[in-house]
Amino acid sequence: MLVDYIDQHRDRFGVEPICVVLKDAGVQIAPSTYYAAKTRKPSARAVRDAELVLDIKTAHKANLGVYGARKIHAELNREGITVARCTIERLMRAEGLRGIPREKTRKTTIGEGGETERPEDRVQRKFVATAPNQLWVADLTYVRTHAGWTYVAFVLDVFSRMIVGWQVSTNLRTDLALDALDMGLWARQRAGQDVTGLIHHSDRGVQYRAIRYTERLAEAEAVASVGSKGDSYDNAMAEALNSLFKAECIR
Repeated sequence: MLVDYIDQHRDRFGVEPICVVLKDAGVQIAPSTYYAAKTRKPSARAVRDAELVLDIKTAHKANLGVYGARKIHAELNREGITVARCTIERLMRAEGLRGIPREKTRKTTIGEGGETERPEDRVQRKFVATAPNQLWVADLTYVRTHAGWTYVAFVLDVFSRMIVGWQVSTNLRTDLALDALDMGLWARQRAGQDVTGLIHHSDRGVQYRAIRYTERLAEAEAVASVGSKGDSYDNAMAEALNSLFKAECIR
């Protein structure tokens, strides 16, 4: 820090006068110390940091500037660049880089009438799977566009965090959610994967309680699971995906 400060002002005041003023201010640095620092070779850590900064900036820019330290860390490790997450946090902070913050969820609809019969909650907020096709979570969200509201449905495999099905529509009819489910089932069955016994978890949205939707789950021998009314934590993983989608792809 002191060396950088002297570099900024040496052409105007000279090194020795700056060191004198700094000494009077209680900051000890001799001119010889400054010159030694200028001629000293960069440390191995400084060289490594400079290389990592370039990698971090490349990954950050390639992902539209929305990735924070956690995702930059995962991205670099996928590319074979081994680095600690705390190092990425330190370097991003020094370079003024950060991920995009998420907006707080807005409540846009209010349920009316009493509850209808629903399957039990087989997840109980434990979003854990030990293999693919054990647990899928589903939800839909809204996106404001210049042409009006657009609605997006997702189906997420809890084990791999892979979006196995999705659909976009300008209305909230059952087909929106059903098309996303069909995409996931078709892709898995085409790959020869068995989805028998799959737990499909969602909120109490009418799209997921529609007869056509529940019949499709029954045909695939999947088991429906539904959270309680008006509690987003019961479908927290799907809600988090919606938030991430809006933060990284829409805003």
